[in-house]
Amino acid sequence: MTREEDRRRAALVLAARRAYRRGLQTGDGGNLSARSTVAGAMLVTGSGTSFGDCEPDDFLTVRLDGTVVGDVGRPTREALMHARIYAERADVGAVVHAHAPYTVALSHRAEKIPRATLHARLKIPAPIVVLDVPSPFVREQDWPLVGELLARDDHPTAFVLRDHGLVTLGPDPVRAEHLAELVEETAQVAFLTALLHPGAAGPIPS
Repeated sequence: MTREEDRRRAALVLAARRAYRRGLQTGDGGNLSARSTVAGAMLVTGSGTSFGDCEPDDFLTVRLDGTVVGDVGRPTREALMHARIYAERADVGAVVHAHAPYTVALSHRAEKIPRATLHARLKIPAPIVVLDVPSPFVREQDWPLVGELLARDDHPTAFVLRDHGLVTLGPDPVRAEHLAELVEETAQVAFLTALLHPGAAGPIPS
């Protein structure tokens, strides 16, 4: 294992544990990944890995075709989604998928997660679209819906799987996790705004 690969694994652990502490993910749900130094491969959480107590060795090296390289274990069932994102978006270096509660709550009926603060609209220029994927994970038949969104000219860096979870994309695991925090924060602000000001005129900006 190279020093750079060690660095990427350490960044994944840092991002995962921060997401757990921030309440973006509990238990052994959620998954995250980063591009590997192995050509055409990624480092991705193994099945059943907890964000809260993961270690560098809990991330498996998996080729973008789904083949596990060297490591013993089974990758997360969301490995297909992660691999397809890397294959289609050269600008993405890491992916975080978490069941962020306020974001998931708003996704139940919304078509977009409102970017309810000036900071969110500055940092997240593309709309945070909610996708109707009728499965607890993105399957082969679901990919066209996700792929069409990611191919848009505004290069979305965040989207939501309805009633399931948030997906954020970044150049590295820590910045992808920071974006997940920001989306969840703005979802919480939108929720509180609607609760405290139910008669306010006009929709919350998206």
